[in-house]
Amino acid sequence: MNSHQTHSDVWDSLRKPISTILLVGVIFIGMLIAITFSQSFGGAGFALKIQAIFAMNSTQIWWYVTRASGLTGYFLLWLSMVWGFAIPTGMIRPVLENVFTYDFHEHLSLLGIGFVIVHVVVLLFDKYLPFSFLQLLIPFIDTYRPLWVGLGIISFYLLLLVTFTFYLRQRIGAKTFRSIHILSLVSYLGTTLHGLYAGTDSALPITMVIYAGTFLVVVFLTVYWLIMRKVRKDDEPVTIVQMDSRKQVQREQTLVTKKVR
Repeated sequence: MNSHQTHSDVWDSLRKPISTILLVGVIFIGMLIAITFSQSFGGAGFALKIQAIFAMNSTQIWWYVTRASGLTGYFLLWLSMVWGFAIPTGMIRPVLENVFTYDFHEHLSLLGIGFVIVHVVVLLFDKYLPFSFLQLLIPFIDTYRPLWVGLGIISFYLLLLVTFTFYLRQRIGAKTFRSIHILSLVSYLGTTLHGLYAGTDSALPITMVIYAGTFLVVVFLTVYWLIMRKVRKDDEPVTIVQMDSRKQVQREQTLVTKKVR
């Protein structure tokens, strides 16, 4: 009974993120299916217009989709990282309430994972640069830039670990959760390297600006977070020492007063 209840509690905790991620994927893939089938029922003229708008007549359509979803997922995950740094440092506390900031951070992560899943799944249907199912699950076994693609796969697994342990933090404890949550930095670094060296758009100036700009923001916020963390840790012992010294002074004054009396 207890074991059954434990599994039920875990499922209840993970139901929300899994549903959100699946919803993003279903909507995105559903739109592609609707566009594809609309060509069959809309006549030749309508089909040509749809093909022209969405490049459905191109053999690289799935490659376009996976690139777009990959960059979208990267940007959403970067924004989630930025928001995650802003919460403990208190940068947005005067403007927004904590409840909203935590919810926004959560949903950004889930949306980012949803687009990354679309990015991965679409590769199965791509004829321009096909990947097998195992190549998308196991790092370093594909033929296309295996090091950087494998790094992206590992980064995605770390991202899933960080995200889902958020919903299990009451069961694993706050200390364990914080330790695991640090891996989000490793995941982001791996994702950035994956995008730079495995992405076909990384040579474009706009893409380079996006990667460089977002990375520098994360570096700045990481340094700022570490400084603020050290300052807070340094403040605590000083406060305790001051309290202890005050108590000692009060005791000495009390002893002197008693002796004088």
